[in-house]
Amino acid sequence: MTNRQIAILTAIIEQYAEVASPVGSVTLAKLFNVSSATVRSEMAKLEELGLIQQPHTSAGRVPTDTGYRFYVNLLTNQQEEPQSSFDRSARAIEARVSNHGTRADRAIRSAVDSLVDLTQNLGLATIGDELYLAGMGNLFSQPEFMGGVHAQNVARLLDNLEPWLREAAPNEPLNVFIGSENPIGKASGATLIISRFRSPFSDNSYIGVLGPTRQSYARVMRLVRQTGAMLEEVL
Repeated sequence: MTNRQIAILTAIIEQYAEVASPVGSVTLAKLFNVSSATVRSEMAKLEELGLIQQPHTSAGRVPTDTGYRFYVNLLTNQQEEPQSSFDRSARAIEARVSNHGTRADRAIRSAVDSLVDLTQNLGLATIGDELYLAGMGNLFSQPEFMGGVHAQNVARLLDNLEPWLREAAPNEPLNVFIGSENPIGKASGATLIISRFRSPFSDNSYIGVLGPTRQSYARVMRLVRQTGAMLEEVL
């Protein structure tokens, strides 16, 4: 892929996350100061690569799961900064969690609640043998999940998430499962972003969020990873 194709794919993903509607060539042409014909040509190549697709009701394009995976891999390579470089939002979570430093369960719940507030996704964490969930209303108020098959598949994913985490025990500090990559509810159109951390309950505790594939990956991945690292340090 060329740098311009990567830039156009990135713009489509980030614009779509913001406006929740397909992104057209006119918008991108203005952004990159090129002709609409040039953008359409590049979009056609991205579509051939399976990175974007055209909903039948629109002239614009939306990312595919493959496109999101390409983008997330780029972000993962870019976000290898030291864990000490927490941003302001992560510091706010740390301050809130520190109030419960002597109670690990309350600290983890507080961290989840903070992630819910900051990401507007559903937040989750393992606390011993329990899966703590918060922000269900956020999840099902997203346009993608306001009814129908997607909502049913997300519910199935949530019903089976705790045993799957116990069995699979993802071993990376940050794990991102996009759409069809999810072990359950593959057709849900949801992304699970979780961080593994050591806690008094387990060396494989998890905290993270579940939301639509259409979201601000750079910010959410950073927050989840930093929250996991902060919890491990505090606890």
